[in-house]
Amino acid sequence: MASDLNDLEHAVQTYFDGLYEGDTAKLGVVFHDVSHLFSVTDGTLADLPREKWFAFVRSRKSAQSQDLPRNDFIVHIDRSSPTTAFVKVQCQIPPRYFTDYLTFVKLADGWKIVSKTFHTDTR
Repeated sequence: MASDLNDLEHAVQTYFDGLYEGDTAKLGVVFHDVSHLFSVTDGTLADLPREKWFAFVRSRKSAQSQDLPRNDFIVHIDRSSPTTAFVKVQCQIPPRYFTDYLTFVKLADGWKIVSKTFHTDTR
């Protein structure tokens, strides 16, 4: 189980690195092909397929390219079985600060995010 946890933490770190660097190749390693991202704005649910989000990530300046401070960390990991996990993380691309709820499944090729629900604070 310890190596499984290390593998899961490594997947989360790849997610953090991909976000900070704006690297969709890295993000593609951890996001399953059919994954979706969800958020709520003004009471309306937004459902964004992975590829549409990747296009957005590619079109914006990365936090790294802007030399923005990096502060990403795992808040909580909940593994309900050897193949499912829920990970709450916090990260930032100032002036936006994110709380992300990541649902992972473990497949033959490792831990994959199948959904991300997030909240953004702008300061």
